[in-house]
Amino acid sequence: MKFYKILFFNMVIMGTLISVSSYSWLGMWMGLEINLISIIPLLKSKSLFSSEASIKYFLTQALASALIMFSIIMMLEKESLNISNLSMMIMSTGLLTKMGAAPFHFWFPEILEGLSWSNSLLMLTWQKIAPMVLLMYNSSMSWFFYIIILSSMIVSSMMGLNQTSMRKILAYSSINNIGWMIPCILFSQMIWLTYLIIYILISINLIMIFMYYNIFYLNQLNQIMNFNTPIKMITMFNFLSLGGLPPFIGFYSKWLVINLLMNQKFNILIFLMIMFTLLVLYYYIRMMFSTMMFSYSMIYKNFFTNNYIMMMNLISLMMLPLMILF
Repeated sequence: MKFYKILFFNMVIMGTLISVSSYSWLGMWMGLEINLISIIPLLKSKSLFSSEASIKYFLTQALASALIMFSIIMMLEKESLNISNLSMMIMSTGLLTKMGAAPFHFWFPEILEGLSWSNSLLMLTWQKIAPMVLLMYNSSMSWFFYIIILSSMIVSSMMGLNQTSMRKILAYSSINNIGWMIPCILFSQMIWLTYLIIYILISINLIMIFMYYNIFYLNQLNQIMNFNTPIKMITMFNFLSLGGLPPFIGFYSKWLVINLLMNQKFNILIFLMIMFTLLVLYYYIRMMFSTMMFSYSMIYKNFFTNNYIMMMNLISLMMLPLMILF
């Protein structure tokens, strides 16, 4: 890694820490700007697509920052004008745009498509932390967040169905998981932290595999996975975990959110979230099913090998967090 990238990577971390630890809205905004300015050089590479992605990212994040600054100015004037709720909504819009929640997601899949896997991992995980933490300070469950949650569910389930790019599939998966995390942000910080850690771990697992095998599209996944059955199984388990299928650890995080919303009496919202997430799980299963069918004989041949035993141990480890429920 080049020296300037190490420098700017540290500044990205510092910007996020300044933002989440600030006692004032202005300090929070300054931390977000340090983070934005520092990440642009990290997105730089020889590819024209990454240059285009970095410009798009800068423009959309600058627009979101302008909305946040505008809302801060409105808050300073709230003693003379009764616009507190409006300013909070504008700030929430800016923060939701920064994290890529629907319907403010227009930039996210296209930008992720032009980035390398390492930069994509940064965008999918670390860049969402500061906006989510700041959303805790100024929000309560209202019709506005109902729309955001349902929009994230609908967009992620419908738009991800016909995708062949692995980066776009992960982008729409991220939008779906944002929809699950927003109720945690509003009601329980501990459940949000648990969900975020599980999501980050699953994302790291998948992206490390894609980075190692240089996989960017579904047809590449089919071709390369035919030669390594254990990696194929690990990839499949991670996708199923990301979709929230039991007994994997991703189900545990979603169950915590369902339990939280049931206690808050949001039964209709829970039902809609589960229904749209089933569509997301459907295109995960469809993708992995087609991959598995390409080499059925190879899977059968390796069924009783040490690799198979290793995978069963992996499943049992993934079930361990569920024991907390009992």
